[in-house]
Amino acid sequence: MQVTRRQFFRICAAGVGSSSLAALGFAPGEALAEVRAFKLARTTETRNTCPYCSVGCGLLMYSLGDNAKNTRGKIIHVEGDPDHPVNRGTLCPKGAGLLDFVNSPHRLQYPQYRAPGSKEWTRISWDDAFSRIARLMKDDRDKHFIAKNDKGETVNRWLSTGFLAASASSNETGYLTYKVVRSMGILGFDNQARV
Repeated sequence: MQVTRRQFFRICAAGVGSSSLAALGFAPGEALAEVRAFKLARTTETRNTCPYCSVGCGLLMYSLGDNAKNTRGKIIHVEGDPDHPVNRGTLCPKGAGLLDFVNSPHRLQYPQYRAPGSKEWTRISWDDAFSRIARLMKDDRDKHFIAKNDKGETVNRWLSTGFLAASASSNETGYLTYKVVRSMGILGFDNQARV
């Protein structure tokens, strides 16, 4: 058997490298036999819908936490839902980067209010936010509601307010949203998918 100079150096380097690792306590057999824990083994799986666009891709979100009272789990992994009929497990780059969005320290999580002429936002409670929205809608509807047109025909229209619905909702949610908005007389009604 003829060994070139280059092959000789490779054989020597491999021998020295493996003997050095064995001297340091590294045994390849034990390292390969080690069983690694699956990173999602202790997580809670939650199905959700991607919030970005109107496609409505299905997500699987995995969180760590013991679900005890007054504690919050931390989402550690997001992937596409293979059982979802829309995306069948695939995600676009925005959906694949959803973990950064969920865990961002700059993410707005509470309602805020800025008074007219003020430069600062103040945090308010959810009850205050819903009460304020309901009060403003009621006042505007009372002021601008049109019960009859010029011919005396009943039209029940509210033209000064519009509504933009979420396109990733289910058919049932969309139907109920449509019925609520139309029952108030709002004609300016559109969907995120068309925007």
